[in-house]
Amino acid sequence: MSTLPKIFKNDLLTDVLRTLNVAQINPSYSTGQQWNKVNEGREIKTINSPIDGTKMASVYLANEEDYNLVVAKAIEAFKVWSKVPAPKRGEIVRQIGNKLRENKENLSRLVTFEMGKIYQEGQGEVQEMIDICDFAVGLSRQLHGLTMHSERPEHRMYEQWHPIGPVAIISAFNFPVAVWSWNAMLAAVCGDVCIWKPSEKTPLTAIACQQIVAEVLKKNSLPEGIFNLIIGDGSVGALMAADTRIPLVSATGSTRMGKKVGAAVGARLGRALLELGGNNAIIITPNANIDLALRAVVFGAVGTTGQRCTTTRRLIVHEDIYEDVKKSLLAVYDHIPIGNPMDKSTLVGPLIDKDAVELFKNAISSVLLEGGKLLFGGTVLEGEPFTNGNYVVPAIIEAQNHYHMVQEETFAPILYLIPYKGEVTEAIAIQNDVKQGLSSSIFTNHLLEAERFLAASGSDCGIANVNIGTSGAEIGGAFGGEKETGGGRESGSDAWKSYMRRQTNTINYSLELPLAQGIQFEI
Repeated sequence: MSTLPKIFKNDLLTDVLRTLNVAQINPSYSTGQQWNKVNEGREIKTINSPIDGTKMASVYLANEEDYNLVVAKAIEAFKVWSKVPAPKRGEIVRQIGNKLRENKENLSRLVTFEMGKIYQEGQGEVQEMIDICDFAVGLSRQLHGLTMHSERPEHRMYEQWHPIGPVAIISAFNFPVAVWSWNAMLAAVCGDVCIWKPSEKTPLTAIACQQIVAEVLKKNSLPEGIFNLIIGDGSVGALMAADTRIPLVSATGSTRMGKKVGAAVGARLGRALLELGGNNAIIITPNANIDLALRAVVFGAVGTTGQRCTTTRRLIVHEDIYEDVKKSLLAVYDHIPIGNPMDKSTLVGPLIDKDAVELFKNAISSVLLEGGKLLFGGTVLEGEPFTNGNYVVPAIIEAQNHYHMVQEETFAPILYLIPYKGEVTEAIAIQNDVKQGLSSSIFTNHLLEAERFLAASGSDCGIANVNIGTSGAEIGGAFGGEKETGGGRESGSDAWKSYMRRQTNTINYSLELPLAQGIQFEI
């Protein structure tokens, strides 16, 4: 166990907040360079670090009046931004990426201070923002449509893609900035403007990113309202979901939240891009490289303290190797360093807050009542050096896939160990037998097993990996899942199409007016 620093005694936090222009800012919203200065009557929220409970800052939560001001500014900005040529929009995103590079170290530290993930993961999150900027710059010259042959003589058919309008982005605490950038940078090169509502648990990293973006916009003499930030609770998200002025709402969070957003957006026939819960499994067959699999399992299960939508929550192991895998896994878990996430040797930091700790405890109690067997961990760390922090020991539990708690996603480091018999098809059936469908993995050196896993009758998840874990997706591929994961796709591949509207065009360059399908109509 590493010693936790009292970060309020550490000048590093103060320096980070000051360097990123977050110190002394407690706004409810920003439309670019300007922050809301009139917060009378608005609710104040204190942001405490999950590391040791230190107060980092306070923010005001926006109300409906603030929200409408932001949307009005975004609509005006869209009229300008949508007319800027896409490669020129890409140039702005390139500059934003460079600014993120300049501030990577401090942004990474702030992610760790505010969210609690280890510093290495904080760096990885900021790198994701940089990577998606690079991807979006190239994309800005490739927003292409198709050309089709017309059945009518001397006609040309093609499709083109146009900006859709203001895009609402609702992000979660576990990736306080990366998921915003997946949406915002693609939307920006597509010609859209963005209204970002970060999690009210992690608004400081959002403020820091807004400051960085504002600096680039000001340098390029661009108007307010292209990138907007609004800090609020679920009531602001509800306003976004119901607002007919916003054609697309991209929401990341729980399935429960996503169902509410999807219903509200669908009721007005808007578009919803939903990235919701995951209940991800790794299958280990007798033909697997066990050492390789164990490394992936541990990172997938305890990385970000189990607070990833792609966290490995179920480990499905063939009965012939089950006991050996269990023994090896317990040995590794017994030496996982838990503690100060700024310490390079730490692999597991704190959960986000006390509510998350309670969910961890309640989930374990429930699954044990169902018949689960606790093999390791499951305890809450208290006393020095863990006082006022939210630290737990990752749990391993033998369970059956049909248990109620195994069927649910618990945002905490709980790994369910499940045996299977016979062919790999049985393991795939167990993996698929949950409501969620985000990420999945199989470890095998057998070609037929791998191909069966990847076939149409195999994994039903949006992400299916062979010999790598369930978490740690690259930005080049489309990210998202099926079933109660929401069906949305973000980041790479052709996910950019979510942020644009398709238009089919037909041009007649003849002097005749032939109709499709050979219809004759004479006047």
